[in-house]
Amino acid sequence: MKRQNLVAKAARNFKVTTDSNPRLPVAPNLLGQNFIVDQPNKKWAGDITYLYLNNCM
Repeated sequence: MKRQNLVAKAARNFKVTTDSNPRLPVAPNLLGQNFIVDQPNKKWAGDITYLYLNNCM
């Protein structure tokens, strides 16, 4: 490494960024799994699923 002027880079420590408070109320389910609409853009939904991919890097 010295001959090629390479320097090791130390890994950073894990930092918790979530401040979860389980005593807060859960948001109501306004959609109720009813996805049938009579016009476009009446109901919107999203997904925040995180997938761990082992071979990404």
